Amino acid sequence: MRRLSTMRHALEDPEIFGTILPGETWAAWRVVLIASQGEPLTDDERVVFTALTGRVREPEKPCREVWGVVGRRGGKTRAFAVAAAYFAGLVDYEGDLAPGQRGRIPVMAAAKDTAGEAFRYLLGIFTEVPMFAELLDGAPTADTIRLTNAIDIQVMTASWKTVRGPTPVAAICDEIAFWQIEGSANPDAEVLRALRPGLATLGAPLFVLSSPYARKGVLYDTYRRHFGPDGTPRILVLQAPSLAMHKSTTLAEEIQQAYADDPVAAAAEWGAEFRKDVEAFVTLEAVQACMKDGSLLERGPAPSTRYTAFVDPSGGGADSMTMAIAHADGDITILDAVREEQPGANPDAVVERFCTLLKSYGLRKVTGDRYAGAWVAERFRLQGVTYVASERSKTDIYRDFLPVLNSQRVRLLNVPKLERQLVALERRTTRGTGRDIIDHPPHKGAHDDVANAVAGAVVHVESQSQPLVVTAEQAAAFGKARPRLGHQFGRIM
Repeated sequence: MRRLSTMRHALEDPEIFGTILPGETWAAWRVVLIASQGEPLTDDERVVFTALTGRVREPEKPCREVWGVVGRRGGKTRAFAVAAAYFAGLVDYEGDLAPGQRGRIPVMAAAKDTAGEAFRYLLGIFTEVPMFAELLDGAPTADTIRLTNAIDIQVMTASWKTVRGPTPVAAICDEIAFWQIEGSANPDAEVLRALRPGLATLGAPLFVLSSPYARKGVLYDTYRRHFGPDGTPRILVLQAPSLAMHKSTTLAEEIQQAYADDPVAAAAEWGAEFRKDVEAFVTLEAVQACMKDGSLLERGPAPSTRYTAFVDPSGGGADSMTMAIAHADGDITILDAVREEQPGANPDAVVERFCTLLKSYGLRKVTGDRYAGAWVAERFRLQGVTYVASERSKTDIYRDFLPVLNSQRVRLLNVPKLERQLVALERRTTRGTGRDIIDHPPHKGAHDDVANAVAGAVVHVESQSQPLVVTAEQAAAFGKARPRLGHQFGRIM
């Protein structure tokens, strides 16, 4: 990799990036980009750098990773698009790529339309700045900018599968705190785990940007370990409210109103503070520790076994209807079966299938969510099964399920969606009442239908009365303590 220009020169030159991040409005971002490339800062710039990163001095070498924890509309997408354009057009990779090989800069987000904003900034640079326009190899497509220097810039949905492609010369991960990808319990970690070996091939940089959310996931973990003076020198983490990075009178007025409406949410959205009222509920390790039976997906009914079932009825829309069956084996709760019926299925047919399964386990009663209303109970009754509304709320069920999970007193089935949904659960503290709510993340596409049914079945097994066990020592002590009938009532003839 041979740099054709320093980052400072590129940002100052009006023929390169000088008109893209100009003036005092973008001064903080210029400081970050210059420092990220191991270039020296001025004394005044160093004051800004320290305020943003908690570090006294800038890195002496180009950073391997740059993480921006910045409030909404703080200019992070535009600034990191400039960084990507720098590595696409101002670095010579001759000798680094084999003949015919092409390098790639993936621009990733949870959805393509989210990553599209960064892609549009890049598209503007490569179509409107003359020296970059000369690098275009044909007209850009909806998701790819192809360059004559054998570099492709591609916008894509974040996936550990799609990143395993051409050698990356840089990578951008957009809004990583909100990645919720079907098929993965922790998509942020899995994507980065798949991406980093490719980046290491050429020593290519990783740029991660996001407004913060809960104190969980790779964004918070990286912030916790690398923000401030004790962080790894070549992993640069900055944290800044929106106005510190992008000064705007209009934005300031909007932010002021947001703080007046909801101070806690505004502190995260605009102030770049990780929310303290939202926490991860369970860890991936705790869930996997209870999935010790290989690829087992179901346990058939066994004679002389007492089973318990729990149903999470569909609330309509995108919700599934789910059911789980479990039983006790000594001190361990065993998950036997899990069923999920996708949205849109005929409710009567779903209940009939569920009841057929229940009866195969000898069950004529099922417990379920109280919110479901009378229609669910009636449909189960028509199938000869009694539907009992749970006395516990969903939060109560998850709260009681946690110690069972953490103590490994449950054996779960290896149902991929179960693992994903359990790990995604969040504990949120409601303002005003201070009560905890445990639920799936408030993001589009997030669900906990399978997790709720399983947790309900496990908790109801745990709550069933167990037989009284009296040890020999307890029996002997009881015999010594009880009064003799003869002493109390006289001699019995």
